[in-house]
Amino acid sequence: MMKFSNSNRLMSGQFKAARSPWGGTSLNSQRLGSVLLTLAFAIITLTGYAQNAVSGKVLDSKGSGLPGVAITIKGSTTGTNTDVDGNFQISVAPNATLTFSSIGFESQDVPVGNKSTLSVTLSEDVRALEEVVVVGYGTVKKKDATGAVSALGSKDFQKGIVTSPEQLMQGRVAGVQITQSSGEPGGGINVRIRGTSSVLGGNNPLFVIDGVPLSGDNTSSGGDNQGVGRQPAKNPLNFLNPDDIASIDILKDASATAIYGSRGANGVVLITTKRGKGKGSLDYGYSLGVSNITKRYDLLNAQEYIAAGGQDQGSETDWQKELFRTAMTHQHNLSYGGGDNTGNYRFSLGYLSQDGIVQTSNVKRYSVGFSGTKKFINNKLTIGSNLNFANTLDTGVPISENIGFEGDLLGSILKANPTRSVYNAGGGFNQVTTTEPNPMAFVKLSRDKNSTLRALGNINAEMELLEGLKFKTVLGFDKSMSSRKQAYGSDLLVTGITEIGRVYIRDVEANNQLWENYFTYDKEFGKVTLNALLGYSYQSFENGSKNVSAANFRTTNLDLMINNLGIAGTVEIKDGTALSSVGSVVQNSSYVKDELQSYFGRVNLGFGNKYLFTGTLRVDGSSKFGGNNKYGYFPSGAFKWKLVEEKFIPKTVFTDLSLRVGYGVTGNQAIPHNVYDRRDRYSDYVINQNGDGITGGGLNAVAFNNPDLKWESTAALNLGIDFSILKGRLSGSIDAYNKSTKDLLFKVVAAQPAPNPFVYTNLDTDIQNRGIELALNGIVVEGTKFSWEVLVNASYNKNLVKNLVGTYDTGEINGQGLSGAFAQRLAEGQPLFAYFLREFGGFDDNGNSIYPNGDFQQFLGGKSPLPKVNAGLTNNLKYGNFDMSIFFNGVFGNYLYSNTANAFFTQGSFANGRNVTKDVIGNGEGGLNAPDVSTRFLEKGNFIRMQNFSLGYRIPLKSSKVLSNARIFVSGQNLFTITKYSGQDPEVSTNKSLNDIPSFGIDYTAYPRSRTWTIGANFSF
Repeated sequence: MMKFSNSNRLMSGQFKAARSPWGGTSLNSQRLGSVLLTLAFAIITLTGYAQNAVSGKVLDSKGSGLPGVAITIKGSTTGTNTDVDGNFQISVAPNATLTFSSIGFESQDVPVGNKSTLSVTLSEDVRALEEVVVVGYGTVKKKDATGAVSALGSKDFQKGIVTSPEQLMQGRVAGVQITQSSGEPGGGINVRIRGTSSVLGGNNPLFVIDGVPLSGDNTSSGGDNQGVGRQPAKNPLNFLNPDDIASIDILKDASATAIYGSRGANGVVLITTKRGKGKGSLDYGYSLGVSNITKRYDLLNAQEYIAAGGQDQGSETDWQKELFRTAMTHQHNLSYGGGDNTGNYRFSLGYLSQDGIVQTSNVKRYSVGFSGTKKFINNKLTIGSNLNFANTLDTGVPISENIGFEGDLLGSILKANPTRSVYNAGGGFNQVTTTEPNPMAFVKLSRDKNSTLRALGNINAEMELLEGLKFKTVLGFDKSMSSRKQAYGSDLLVTGITEIGRVYIRDVEANNQLWENYFTYDKEFGKVTLNALLGYSYQSFENGSKNVSAANFRTTNLDLMINNLGIAGTVEIKDGTALSSVGSVVQNSSYVKDELQSYFGRVNLGFGNKYLFTGTLRVDGSSKFGGNNKYGYFPSGAFKWKLVEEKFIPKTVFTDLSLRVGYGVTGNQAIPHNVYDRRDRYSDYVINQNGDGITGGGLNAVAFNNPDLKWESTAALNLGIDFSILKGRLSGSIDAYNKSTKDLLFKVVAAQPAPNPFVYTNLDTDIQNRGIELALNGIVVEGTKFSWEVLVNASYNKNLVKNLVGTYDTGEINGQGLSGAFAQRLAEGQPLFAYFLREFGGFDDNGNSIYPNGDFQQFLGGKSPLPKVNAGLTNNLKYGNFDMSIFFNGVFGNYLYSNTANAFFTQGSFANGRNVTKDVIGNGEGGLNAPDVSTRFLEKGNFIRMQNFSLGYRIPLKSSKVLSNARIFVSGQNLFTITKYSGQDPEVSTNKSLNDIPSFGIDYTAYPRSRTWTIGANFSF
């Protein structure tokens, strides 16, 4: 979505009636004749130039009045503007033609003829809307952008059920890979721009919403629960209602991201929310979605299980059918807004209720938004505000990242005996042993509720001090409070829970504040244009947490357990004895604060509309680093040559042809808080049963002085070509880049004795990402009745680790007999997270695994979970009032490791009474074969997905006095996937980190993906 300042709008002059040339009121007889002759001549002359008064109204496509539309008499400079409601009045000569023009709309010539009233509807100029992109601290015409910037508007967004902003741009931008770690409503999403370049410092880009940079921290708690395992936090961006988003701009190269300095190494995503425009209008939208699982594992049914030699327990149960369901999603969005050239306003309310396809899982979001601006002092002072509030309620299920062979909920579903009944003869859950949980009992006898209240916004004021010189100040805030409450009843037969029950309460509170002040200066000096920016920024990040865990409950009532921890402490065991009360309630808390102080500047110079230069420098000082490296310096420079302006370029072929080159240095400081100096913290303490004593606790050192720790820095070179041919019917860009990340932030084992087993340091290594990106936009058919647009994007990236001393293991693999197992290793000459596995060669005559290259783990010729190619294809079609969009995306050149198959789908698992997939039976494996980590469980992750389909119809409303717009639609998401991956879905990445070194591309009982069909309607009143 393009943004324009009001100063760019064509404004007409002020028209004043001319005073009469005759003075006085008395005429003597001698002058009477001459005066009469003069009057007669004037009458004849004025008659020849008679003017007709014409009035009317200018509307947009929704029927709302358009303010500030420039109306000129064609062939002259005479004109006027529409008022706040779109009304106008003008005097014209007979048979004149009026030209109506407004930025963002297609100009229109209207012959007046003998009409005295006109009603004119202007159509949005889609191409014009794409010409301006948002960059850091301002906007720029896309044709003048010197860096690699991609812009998405509402027409480009994913359609259907969208929970978080990242999903809107999935597959739409070259060089941007978006992976949903699971199909859980509100689950985490990984975003990678131009590859993966960091280890400890995180790889997600910096998100900036309406000018407020986010911290990137989790706003809700994860967990590591006894009997359930490690659980992820919810997606921190779920608070923002996608319906409130107007545009998303992605800054990809260093020349574009350097303005954000220490946080720009992984790219920057700028999100702009909607603004009101035109006469005040009320918009309402509703949609209903229906979701089902896309693919179930091909497990043995009861008859097949018995035939293969499995233990018959007398029933037939399809555990996947029992636990997976058809899920419903409801969305309501209501907004009211309007605006003119002196200000705008928009209020919005949103409600989302999305059920997950696993029993009881759900997310609800209540959101409120406001944006507004108002101009004062002859339009020299502009005051604005943007506010977003949301309360997000998540209902989770016991899903783990590392629980092992006993299984979390999903693991239990996969391995449960299909001849076992869900309920016993008494109507209770049929629970046999703690190592084989009943999946339905796991869901019904546990509770996981998470509530997150978040508010983000800013108040800003901009003053024009002199012509071209403006000063802007911004006060921003981002505050969140979250509480996650989990309870597991003592009647749940799971190791560590049965007969005692457990409760976990984890509260997280964050309070981030921003204050920015900056000057901008725009001036033209003949053929030279200057745009300059100079500013200061201060941002603080406060984060506090409080964790409480309790056990030994006298009740199985989950609500009572959560809301009355005082009853924890004593529980009757079957033999009548009681558990010890010591250790029944454990509490700990923490609080940290970080600060970031920055100075930044940027200069854009243009020469003759041919040569454009951009220079940027940001200086960041962070409290995360010690005194020796408190400040970091991040410069960049870029040049663009508009070849199309040169005489030697044939204008009949090219409507645009430009070359770009940019180089810059950006940073990464996304490490834990205050790791540079000594810190003390109160350790955990235990409250005794009666609350009359405390066991444990004390002030202990948890870190020591580390003054030389410094920024992780990424230097990047970008070369680009922008082009447009065939009179604009085919346009696009090609970019090539080389990124090099040094001073890698890392966590290594500390020399003992020390207050902490680990220390943070900078590794003298180099992470390289090199790639090519292609983006094409083709207009196949452009007619008044039918149009067809095709958009293609593709990117290639190669990742390599250089100059790394030593090796570091990650990719933890869980399962029976797999203690200490891992599948990935960081090493010199390999891509990040390269697979380090045994080469599997089948089974011998005894059913044991054969490893032709030896029974040891090794690198596999650079096989990696990082994709080499990402691609997207969009077809947008319109016919009359119908519109249709079809979108495919694909990922190629990566490998996935199935920890799910490694843990559950082996002959040894079947021999121990568990269910398996059908391909396990008769595959030659023996029941005593060790399920070692090997290429047996490594598969190609290539896929092509029909990600989105939508069909809409705009209802004609020519005679309606109430509705100005009405559109109905149907859309489908994740409709089919072409892949050879045997798992549930190839778009997966479970967190299998070791020693805080992340992993990528490992599948372990991930929440299944769903296929969703949505119907809905949008109305404007």
